Amino acid sequence: MAKSYNFKESILREDQDYIIINKPYGIPTLDDRDQTVKGILRLAKEYWPDAQACHRLDKETSGILVLAKNPESYRHLAMQLEHREVNKVYHALVTGVADLKEVTIDAPLHTLNAGVVRIDRTEGKEAQTIFNTLEVFKKHSLIQCEPITGRMHQIRVHLTYLKFPIVADHQYGGTDIYLSEIKKKFNLKQDTDEKPLISRVALHAFSMGFFALDGTPLYTEAPYSKDMDALIKQLRKNS
Repeated sequence: MAKSYNFKESILREDQDYIIINKPYGIPTLDDRDQTVKGILRLAKEYWPDAQACHRLDKETSGILVLAKNPESYRHLAMQLEHREVNKVYHALVTGVADLKEVTIDAPLHTLNAGVVRIDRTEGKEAQTIFNTLEVFKKHSLIQCEPITGRMHQIRVHLTYLKFPIVADHQYGGTDIYLSEIKKKFNLKQDTDEKPLISRVALHAFSMGFFALDGTPLYTEAPYSKDMDALIKQLRKNS
């Protein structure tokens, strides 16, 4: 994914203040610690030298990412994020048949040294997420997730808490999904190993709404990445 990535082609919206992109999975927002993988911010600076990332997405998460083109627009969105005035919506494909209607999880999160996040009601920082079921398949569900706070791995941990871990999220109890599980009369060729239908955490930052410097509402949606789109189509087809 990273090798063939063209930053300019991922731009969904651009004006004098912001660049809004559909981030592919497999690329971190900031450079990897060992600097071997260029992060989105470094690629953005090659396109616009003053670019700053207004928030972050996990390396494996695809979807909406906003970059500011100047210090004023960066501060403007940072304040909206701080005051929880930004509407962020994620879509997650989870294991299990979920019937969630405006379910709010309020469970504080604590980050351990290994970068693993746990619910901790004594040392954790407040974290709230609203969940709604969008679509149900035989053994999986597509969930809309609206984080009120912006903690690391928040959606992933809260969904595991609900006992609906995200597909392929091995860190938090998620399992892979194979075509042989969902398709009747599936025949695998001899001497071949079946590969999962998605090879990363099935989480996509679907949309984001905030206010421009002049008060105009800015709302943007990011189409699913190819792997997530193909997976959902397979589930629909075989349900």
